[in-house]
Amino acid sequence: MAGLVVLAIIALITLLLTAFGTGKPTSTQSTVGPAPANRLLPSGPPSPQVVALEGALRIQLPIAQSRVTAIGYHASGDGAVALQPLGSQANPGTLTRFARSVFGGGSRGIRWFQLAGGQGSGTAALDVGALPGTDVYSPVDGSVIGLTPYIINGQRFGSEIDVQPTGGPSFVVAITHVRPDPSLTVGSSIAAGTSKLGTLLDFSHVEEQALARYTQDAGNHVEIEVRPAAALSTP
Repeated sequence: MAGLVVLAIIALITLLLTAFGTGKPTSTQSTVGPAPANRLLPSGPPSPQVVALEGALRIQLPIAQSRVTAIGYHASGDGAVALQPLGSQANPGTLTRFARSVFGGGSRGIRWFQLAGGQGSGTAALDVGALPGTDVYSPVDGSVIGLTPYIINGQRFGSEIDVQPTGGPSFVVAITHVRPDPSLTVGSSIAAGTSKLGTLLDFSHVEEQALARYTQDAGNHVEIEVRPAAALSTP
């Protein structure tokens, strides 16, 4: 009986330590998801990083890496050309997932999402997510050739900034969802990753943003399109 009592006490103590102990767990389960949108990290220019190509034209990341919530591509029906994303698609289709499981690969570099919406090529518009107020820098070297009010439902939301890139003068790079910097004017020479274009606007009350599905906020983002120079619209 005395032995049974001792064993019972030992078992009780073990149970209590297991249930209420503060030691490290023997195993953890981690979930890979979008970076938190409410992070308070220093902003500033991004490190040079090419995210997409159009032939010889290189599109660099316009927002500091620490502030990016997600990157996505979607179709656009306003004459934008298809971009070649760098990295790997984070939400591939069934066939792509099967091919990766068999042959490997697909997990290196930038992770981007295919977004719904628009017409035409699914990679015509590049969305780089960040919090409103985040500094936006030029994605290409070139010069500003247009600052056009960006109108939705009769209201102005920043401007469309049109840039003629040095590396592709036959194209126009259009940047939207941005409040232009006061110093930015038509004719300004800008450099990729170092010239500030403005700050990111909050579009959460203006339109439903597809990038929100992959972020922890409303999916606010800067949008970049590359169009043939002849397709540049006049106000």
